[in-house]
Amino acid sequence: MGKARATLTDTGTVILDGPPGSGRTSAARVLLREYHRDSGVFHELLPDEEDELSLHDPALVETGDQLLLDLSAADDHQWSAARADLPALRKAVHERHAHLVIVMPHGGILDPDLQHYRVEVRRPPGLHVLRRHLRMHGVPYEQYIQPDVAVTEFLREERPMREIADFADLVRRARETARPDEGFAQWCATAKKARDDRRREVTALVAKLREAPQRALLIAVSMLHGAHADVIHRAAQLLLRALDSPPEEIPLLQRNDLAQQLGEISADTGPDGHVRFTELDYDSAIRAHFWDHMPDLRHHLGTWAASVVDLNDPHMVPAVRDGLVARVAGQYLRTGRGDGLASLAERWSSEAVSRARLEAAVHALTCGLNDPAHDREFRERIYQWCAHRRLRGEFAQVLVQICADVLAASHPDQALLRLYYLARRERDTTRALQALCDLASSSRRLRRRLLDRLARSDLSPPDLGIFLRACDPVPLTDPSGASRALVEEQGVQGSLTTCWHAVLAELPRATWQPHAERWLHWATDDTGHRGELLLDLLVSAAERCEERRGEIFAELYASARDAERTAQGGPARSVETTELLLHKISVAQGLCPAAPPPTSAGGTRP
Repeated sequence: MGKARATLTDTGTVILDGPPGSGRTSAARVLLREYHRDSGVFHELLPDEEDELSLHDPALVETGDQLLLDLSAADDHQWSAARADLPALRKAVHERHAHLVIVMPHGGILDPDLQHYRVEVRRPPGLHVLRRHLRMHGVPYEQYIQPDVAVTEFLREERPMREIADFADLVRRARETARPDEGFAQWCATAKKARDDRRREVTALVAKLREAPQRALLIAVSMLHGAHADVIHRAAQLLLRALDSPPEEIPLLQRNDLAQQLGEISADTGPDGHVRFTELDYDSAIRAHFWDHMPDLRHHLGTWAASVVDLNDPHMVPAVRDGLVARVAGQYLRTGRGDGLASLAERWSSEAVSRARLEAAVHALTCGLNDPAHDREFRERIYQWCAHRRLRGEFAQVLVQICADVLAASHPDQALLRLYYLARRERDTTRALQALCDLASSSRRLRRRLLDRLARSDLSPPDLGIFLRACDPVPLTDPSGASRALVEEQGVQGSLTTCWHAVLAELPRATWQPHAERWLHWATDDTGHRGELLLDLLVSAAERCEERRGEIFAELYASARDAERTAQGGPARSVETTELLLHKISVAQGLCPAAPPPTSAGGTRP
C-alpha cells in the first residue's frame, strides 16, 4: 500500500495487480479518496458502457479528478482494448494534475512502458485483518488478542477480505447479544455457528409451524429483525391480511400472548422491547427458506413491505424501514432477480404513493446499484426509465434523487445524462432541472459536457430552458484551478454560440432577456478579455439568425439598454458595455471597422 501511495503521488497513476480477494479494489478506492480536492470529482470509468466517453477522449478528465478504472474482471479482449487507450488517458491525467488508479486483471499482460506503474497488492495476514476489524467494532484489545479455536479454524483457509469482514461483523453481533458472563471465545463460537448451513434446521422448524399466524410472525421477525415488538406484531397482522388469511376465531383473551408466540419460533423480546431470534443470523436463513421454497409468496412480500413502511408507529424509524427494504432487496438480488426489484421500486412509487414509500423505493434502487453483480443492470435500467419510459406517479422524483444522491457519487457522467433526460420531460416541477444544474456546477468537466450535449440536441424548447439555467456566466469565466476559463475553450464557445442562436431565434425576448442581462452585467463586472468574450458570443449567435438578423440585433441592443438600469454600481459602466456591444453589432453588419470604439473617462463614447 505504501508503494502504491508513493507511485500515485510521484506519477499521478498507479496500476494495482493482485489475486482476487486481496483487497485490491478497496485499496484503489482508499488511495483515490486520499486525493479528494475541491477542484475535482471521483469518477469510476466504465469504458464498455454505451453512454460513457472512450478512454482516449480528453473530455474524460478535468483538473483534480480522481479516476478509478476497475478492470479486475476484464477478459483478454477488454484488457487489450483498454491498454491501447492508456497512453492517451495517462497524458490527460498528467496535464490536468488528476489521479488515476487502474486495477488490472490478475495475470494480465502489461506493456513494458507501463511496468513502472505496476504495484502488486498482496493479501495481508488474515488474522491481522480480522483483529483490525474487531478493533474498529470496539472489541477490547485484551479480548481479540487471545488465541481462539474458532478463529484459527476459520482462518485456516485463505479467505477473501470481504469474508473476513463478514466474520468480524458476526463476532460484533454475537458480542452485542451475549450474556454478561460470556467472553471472546463464546462470541467467536457463536459467529462460527452462524456461518453453518442451516437449511435442514430451518426446514424442520417451518414444517413444525403449520398455522398461518405462526408463519406470518416467523417471516415478520426475519424481515424486521431487531425491530420493536409493536412493529413486529402489526407487521405480522398486515402479512396475514395481504395473504387473505381468515381472522382467528379464538377470543382475544384466550389466545397465546406475543411472548408465547415468539417462543414458538425461537425468538424473544429483549429488555428494550426489540425482537430477535435466539440464534445469531437465524433471520437470514429464515428469509432464504421462504423465498426459495414458497415462490408464490414473493409478490405478496413486496406489497406487504410497502404497507409496513407506511405504519404510523413511533417505533417505525428510518433505520427499521431501510432494514426491511434492504432485506427484501437482498432476496431479489441473491437469486438474480434484479428486474423484480426494479419493478417493485417502480410500483412503490406509483401506487398509493406516500413519502415513506418513495424513500423505500430510493433505498431499493440504491441496493441494486450497490450490488456488484447487478450494478450495471440497474444503471442501464435507470437510463431506460429516464430517457424512454413513461413514468407514473412520483417515480420521476425517485429517479431524480437516485441520480443526484447515489449515482452521481461514483458515476457523475451517467447521472448527468440521466438527469438531463428527466429535466427535458418534467412538467409542473423543476426538481430534475435543479439537480442537473447542481451536478453540473460541481465540475468544469460536467458543465462542459452538459453544454456539449445541449448543442448536439435537437434544441427543443425544453433543451433551451435547460441551457438558460446552465449558462451562468460566473463559472464560465472563472479560471480557478485551471490554465483558462471554460469560455476561452473553443469547444465551449461553439456550444454556447449554437445554443444562444437557437434561443434568440426560437424563444420570445421576454424569456431570454433576463439571462442575456446576466451576461451583460457580468461582462461589465469582468473588465478583462473574458467579459468581452461574452459579448462576442452573443453577437455571433445573433449573426447566425439569417432571416431575423436585424430584428434580433435590435432586441439584443435594447436588452443591453434595459440592463443599464439594473446594473450594480449604477449605469455608468454599463453604458460602456452597451456601446461596445453596439460596435460589435455594427462590425457584424459591415457598418464600421473592427477597431474598438474610443471611450471617455465616464465610460461613454465622446
